[in-house]
Amino acid sequence: MGYKNIRFPKKSVFLVTGGAGFIGSNLCEAILNLGYKVRCLDDLSTGKQTNVDLFSANSDYEFIKGDIKNLDTCMKVCEGVDYVLHQAAWGSVPRSIEMPLFYCANNITGTVNMLEAARQNGVKKFVYASSSSVYGDEPNLPKKEGREGNLLSPYALTKRVDEEYGKLYHKLYGLDTYGLRYFNVFGRRQDPNGAYAAVIPKFIKQLMNGERPTINGDGKQSRDFTYIENVIEANLKACLAPHEAVGEAFNIAYGGREYLIDIYYKLTKALGVSIEPIFGPDRKGDIKHSNADISKAKKFLGYNPEYDFERGLSEAIEWYKENL
Repeated sequence: MGYKNIRFPKKSVFLVTGGAGFIGSNLCEAILNLGYKVRCLDDLSTGKQTNVDLFSANSDYEFIKGDIKNLDTCMKVCEGVDYVLHQAAWGSVPRSIEMPLFYCANNITGTVNMLEAARQNGVKKFVYASSSSVYGDEPNLPKKEGREGNLLSPYALTKRVDEEYGKLYHKLYGLDTYGLRYFNVFGRRQDPNGAYAAVIPKFIKQLMNGERPTINGDGKQSRDFTYIENVIEANLKACLAPHEAVGEAFNIAYGGREYLIDIYYKLTKALGVSIEPIFGPDRKGDIKHSNADISKAKKFLGYNPEYDFERGLSEAIEWYKENL
């Protein structure tokens, strides 16, 4: 269960791109705690230096400020690396609708640069972040790999293209690639600020400040919220996955389903406040319901998520209480 007992060869070196971000910084921390070397690449456009400052005294940790859109940078950071955990990307469906060219350059060109650099440097495994948004308007639940619909945003398109490149880099060049389709990840260090902030940290911060949060739509949309610990497990297990899993993409979630309005009232209860939400318009490009079939990840990666939604939410709330 989990990832605390996972072992790699003694002097293994991991590169985490987007390592100063929410998911990336948690991956850096977990790998350092397991006793391996971590190189963190981030241009700090959305990641935060404060997320990784706590590792700066660790001799196994190295931070490189750089941009995945620069191939020379990607080549340099892949030197001597065994495993790449590629998290660097710009998130947010609505923001991608406003900035399609930027998303293409960052999420597609940046990923191909990293794949090429990993290939040329003989990296053992290339694990990359995909997204549940690749399911688009496919109406069936649970979402199952191989049954995708029409894409609804430039962000979703960038992730679908990344998956196709991941497959090709395995077929043409023999690079071991694994795509992880994250479903609504939440947990410590997720940024509660800004117009595009994820819903759980945003609600927590607003409720703690006595503000009335806005729920987009009627609150009856559902999501398979996935606690950060489960995502760490998936990334590390993908680095040890058998060859039959290569070139594939996998749903990474808990396999549950929570309605936004229910989460809202769970948060008000946990924080001891009585504040009614404001209901706003639906967000463009959003999927109404999301719930993952995780049987493929269980079978091929040995993924067995330990944290259900309630346990994850309770840990996240405690973290925000201490850190906001």
